[in-house]
Amino acid sequence: MLLALDISTSCTGYCLFDENGLVDIGSINLSKHKGLYEKALHVKTEIIKLGKRYSIKKVVVEENLQAFRPGLSSAKTLMTLAQFNGVVRWICYECLAVPVEAINVNTARKNVGLKINKKDKSRTTKEKVLDWVSSDNPSIKWPTKILKSGPNKGQKRFCNEAYDMADAYVIGKSYLTEVN
Repeated sequence: MLLALDISTSCTGYCLFDENGLVDIGSINLSKHKGLYEKALHVKTEIIKLGKRYSIKKVVVEENLQAFRPGLSSAKTLMTLAQFNGVVRWICYECLAVPVEAINVNTARKNVGLKINKKDKSRTTKEKVLDWVSSDNPSIKWPTKILKSGPNKGQKRFCNEAYDMADAYVIGKSYLTEVN
């Protein structure tokens, strides 16, 4: 069984794959937890639960961003994410006693045939990834919410964790594509 993770300090998306494909998909919400250590403890608890439920033999994670890009995350945010990514990798290695490998997000997208048209500004990259995963595996039920206020009040939207789950799916599917 393969555990694929998209690690973030607000929500960590996960997918579990076996030789037949997707077995489970979900997220670990960290928004209510304060500080790196409290978030790490919550992730550890959830990783242990997944390890008890499934026979995980390998973990793949999205590699840290390697460079600062103006207009996106600040250098401080990148450092915090890199620290948390390392902590979660260690948790997986320690608690599951399995190899942990990092995959570059652009390499992962290329491996699965996901092309992001940067000129198409009608949707965000996250929305394009979610659309691709939905077409690759239409059986996935994404978490949604109904907007309670604003100009789009009453409309149904995907919850933020759906995008982290989709990223984890791409990372896992990429690893399986490379191995097979």
